[in-house]
Amino acid sequence: MNFTKRSFICAEEEYFSIDDILATNERIPCRFEVPVHKLGFLNPSSGSADLAQGNKLELPLWMAQGLHSRHIITTEVPKVYREAYREILNADATVVDLNKMGPYFYHFGLYLLRFSHHDSEEICRMLNQTFRNRFRKLMDTSQNSMEEDAASSITHLDRTEIALFNLGCKSLLDLKNWQFRKNKKISTADLVANHKKRKRAILDDS
Repeated sequence: MNFTKRSFICAEEEYFSIDDILATNERIPCRFEVPVHKLGFLNPSSGSADLAQGNKLELPLWMAQGLHSRHIITTEVPKVYREAYREILNADATVVDLNKMGPYFYHFGLYLLRFSHHDSEEICRMLNQTFRNRFRKLMDTSQNSMEEDAASSITHLDRTEIALFNLGCKSLLDLKNWQFRKNKKISTADLVANHKKRKRAILDDS
């Protein structure tokens, strides 16, 4: 997998994907650049009925995208994608608990590339490097985990990695089933079998 800013910006949302819905529901820090009437309730600490210019709130990403495109808000990089956390991941990504940083760490991080942050390129580079550094260990674990300890092996993974881990486990199980001949035996297709029956019947009648 290779993350690129351009390819993801051009991609469409996965409308029927539960993971996509949950990822875009993650919150992003925003600052209102214009006053907004009748939405003061979005800020529980404000007693005003309106949102004043300069108000800072954390909004769901799906909402932030629409407001940002209309120049109503500007967005900030969430803390787990800032320089301090990027340095931790660059040092040794394999020991980091990505699930604690965000269950949709990669998915949400790719959506951040749609916003014009000054360090978008660094975030993109970090996502690529983090995934590559963790991938080999992820696959090794999926190939060597027994069923009873598989659950404990995925507690530090984000949802993308969990899907890959499960795929690795399934591939190993399919291989073992093939090796021990547990897969279904090859049988004649119904179409071929029926054709042979008709041909035999014709020969018997002649």
